[in-house]
Amino acid sequence: MAFGNADSLDWTDDIPLGENEARTAWIVFGGLVALTVAAYGNMLSFASTFWSNDLYSHGWIVPLIAAYLFWDRRRPLVETEVVDRWIGVGIIAAGLGLRLFASHINNNFLDRISFIAVLLGLCLLVGGRSLLKWGGPAFAFLIFMFPLPYQVENTFLIKLLGWASRASTIILQTLGVGAVKVGQSIKIDSLEQPLIVAEACSGLRMLTVFGAMCVAVALIIDRPWWDRLAVLVSAIPIALASNIIRIVTTGLLYMAFPESQTGGTLHTIIHDGAGYAMMFIGMGLLGLELAILRRLTIPVEADDFAPAGAVTA
Repeated sequence: MAFGNADSLDWTDDIPLGENEARTAWIVFGGLVALTVAAYGNMLSFASTFWSNDLYSHGWIVPLIAAYLFWDRRRPLVETEVVDRWIGVGIIAAGLGLRLFASHINNNFLDRISFIAVLLGLCLLVGGRSLLKWGGPAFAFLIFMFPLPYQVENTFLIKLLGWASRASTIILQTLGVGAVKVGQSIKIDSLEQPLIVAEACSGLRMLTVFGAMCVAVALIIDRPWWDRLAVLVSAIPIALASNIIRIVTTGLLYMAFPESQTGGTLHTIIHDGAGYAMMFIGMGLLGLELAILRRLTIPVEADDFAPAGAVTA
């Protein structure tokens, strides 16, 4: 989903609607979106129950970010071809049909996908391809407020647990610490209890958070497509790196304060503090990546970018 800033798209062939027509179109669009939200109210209410889970505690802020993306990328509504409207109707019908099928087989994931599909269909119906180009990504971003399907979540969880514990063990050994990976835990010689890499420490939470964050950044920044693609791809390594730093730091702090491992205030400070620090570490890594990308690719003209080495005085 490597969409850039809406200003970088080609709008030269679009004919803006008149003021009255645009106002009417916005009222119709807003009404249809509100009707869709109401129709999917039971699904949205159920999805919101997952926001109390640490893995999806960011879900509540996703609609707010989506609203900002829609506002930041907004363009005037333009005349819409009839074929675009009919395609929009088709997508809406397909989305509603998918919802009926999802209800029949009791599949929550397909129900959520149908919600996004209907919203994208509304973009085509009211504003044509223009509205779909600049507004569609904001609606598609809402996918991050939903939990992953259980099969995907479980598969990622197992893999991330293994990667996190294995990499953390290697780093601790490199630092001269006697550490051995035992299952999904790390046995450190100087600690009585093993360092458990629990589900909350797997990195899946950071992956979901940074997945959403990297997509939002890629939609906002005015950079060439390869920079935006790099930002999107970096979500996984940033999440893993942040989590590994958390596990290693926690282990070292437990070694410095052995009594903290058994519980108490110090345990809470170390464990929870390391968890909160993951977000700042990840944001710092993302900021560093953006700084490097800005140096690698610089603007030549208003809308053109070139590798730094290709620019001459």
